[in-house]
Amino acid sequence: MAMNSKRAKIIVDICMVIFMVLSFIRWEESNFAFHAIVGIGCMLFFATHVFIHRKWIKAVTKSCFAGKIKKALRGKYIINMLLLLVWGVCITAGFVTIPPFLSDAGSGFWSALHGVTARVGLGLVVIHIVQHIPVIKSYFGVKKKAQP
Repeated sequence: MAMNSKRAKIIVDICMVIFMVLSFIRWEESNFAFHAIVGIGCMLFFATHVFIHRKWIKAVTKSCFAGKIKKALRGKYIINMLLLLVWGVCITAGFVTIPPFLSDAGSGFWSALHGVTARVGLGLVVIHIVQHIPVIKSYFGVKKKAQP
């Protein structure tokens, strides 16, 4: 299955959302492994999503710096770049909090940063999904109603 196929995009997006939702399940020390595995899965699907859309990211970034980005696209681009930044920080903070990397003394900051960026990222994902409702509908064959 080619990475640019509609089916691949849908599968990656659905898996990414499922893993993200699973990562928000409350966890304690006793089931840290579950959170870590789900978080790594979410990160891999997120990276795959970015890889699939890398040409769009590159083209729109060029247009943005050239001052030629359309107003309708500007909002989507801003949310996408914020998602890259916030999830990048969240993922990094998540890895840093794993005991071999950090002493207990500094883990509070990184753990808090991981938690805050995860929640901000979730909010941005909701905005991102709302922005892409027409595309999501088209994936499932839902056509826009004709205006009278």
